[in-house]
Amino acid sequence: MLDANLKAQLKSYMEMVSLPIEIVACLDDGAKSRELRELLQEIEGMSDKISLTERNDTDERKPSFTINRSGTDISVRFAGIPMGHEFTSLVLALLQVGGHTIKLDESVIEQIRNLDGDFKFETYFSLSCQNCPDVVQALNVMSIINPRIQHVAIDGALFQDEVDARQIMSVPTMFLNGEVFGQGRSSVEEILSRLDTGAAARRAEEISAKDAYDVLIVGGGPAGAAAAVYAARKGIRTGIVAERFGGQVLDTMAIENFISVQETEGPKFAVALEQHVKAYDVDIMNLQKAQALVPGKGMTEVRLADGGVLKGKTVILATGARWREINVPGEREYRNSGVAYCPHCDGPLFKGKRVAVIGGGNSGVEAAIDLAGLVAHVTLIEFGDELRADAVLQRKLRSLSNVTIIMSAQTTEIHGDGKKVNGLSYKDRNSGETLKVELEGVFVQIGLVPNTEWLKDTLALSRHGEVEIDARGQTSLPGVFAAGDCTTVPYKQIVISAGDGAKAALSAFDHLIRTSVSDVDETEEAREAVSA
Repeated sequence: MLDANLKAQLKSYMEMVSLPIEIVACLDDGAKSRELRELLQEIEGMSDKISLTERNDTDERKPSFTINRSGTDISVRFAGIPMGHEFTSLVLALLQVGGHTIKLDESVIEQIRNLDGDFKFETYFSLSCQNCPDVVQALNVMSIINPRIQHVAIDGALFQDEVDARQIMSVPTMFLNGEVFGQGRSSVEEILSRLDTGAAARRAEEISAKDAYDVLIVGGGPAGAAAAVYAARKGIRTGIVAERFGGQVLDTMAIENFISVQETEGPKFAVALEQHVKAYDVDIMNLQKAQALVPGKGMTEVRLADGGVLKGKTVILATGARWREINVPGEREYRNSGVAYCPHCDGPLFKGKRVAVIGGGNSGVEAAIDLAGLVAHVTLIEFGDELRADAVLQRKLRSLSNVTIIMSAQTTEIHGDGKKVNGLSYKDRNSGETLKVELEGVFVQIGLVPNTEWLKDTLALSRHGEVEIDARGQTSLPGVFAAGDCTTVPYKQIVISAGDGAKAALSAFDHLIRTSVSDVDETEEAREAVSA
């Protein structure tokens, strides 16, 4: 089941298990059960503190298994074989149930421990989804801290009947006590904030009581992280507020063009960003959405969606961008019910089905190529009269037998039966004729839109909604700088965002120095006037 290298790594981790744990497997005679039995037997042999038993409960999913801390009600459950991206979730579950230290702030652990109620979570994941492990690991660790929280992580590809019955067309999808709780990436703190309804008000009060920052950064992606590091290294009071630390990098599968890092994945890169920032004296305020920017003389306010207010002598805007929508009827109605934006995450849920990819740039063509290996048929729809992707990608796409390319086509509507997508209409831009394609999924890949709506009528924005900046990252407001994908910088790349974040921080520091010198000069002039 495990190759020699992976087995050696896992064995070294299992040596860290300090408390006895029991793995209880529920299996049948199928191939996947045999595969899981082999994996669990290998794990059992790696530590004398791990035991394996089997049972044949008729009401349990098969194959599945529970990891129990012996003599307690602490447990974690998987339905399926947690390999691929979920292998880390398996290792962490074994370690944490086995007594390994949980790496969360003590205040967060205490908040989880004090939750009042019984919470039964089910998470549907796919092994190719880079967002799913965050949710699986978050709910697993919460169930270990508070046994009144139960969690089972379910491989949707192995339990397709459940996926179809529950109309799941996006992963990760969380159910709480039988009802949909959420979809997409979520951290412990995000889930906790929804369960503990009083947490937001308490946090807003704490935030508003904070002193003003020398540099206040809005956004936690590569630009924001770089700005925070560069500002903190100057020894000035630095704060960073982010809706989700890591930003759009969290939704990126492969990163192969960040200089000095030959290859990595977005979530790993995001963790590295946060760890680097935490190495400095930076006040990180995560899960906070900026709602308004209020300029003032010598001080700028950032007002947050939960009511909190922060102040900065300088502010750096690094709010990034998000996937652009096509804005046609049916898109929002069927989001996560057939309309998707991440082929890596949601592609496996459409195995054997028909899908469309909208967009003929690199991201669209790459998505079509990836999906062609999973689904029955891919229809790629491009608005222009030629594809914009790199030539090598176009050659690969055209070599695939289950791909149809439609050019000069304007998507006009996404159709559904009220529960899920069943078709797409487009207008032939040459003939004017409207045509329909029957399918079960639509993947939108048409670029990015800056997260700047909250800045409208506050500072200068381009016609595309990007923050206008000069060569120093200065916006139209004195003391307010910007960096990264939310700005007019032409190329939206991680390495460029990081560099611009550093530049904005240096510019902010220079502004602080010049402002303080100006204040001293004005004070001296006032004293001389009084003396005279």
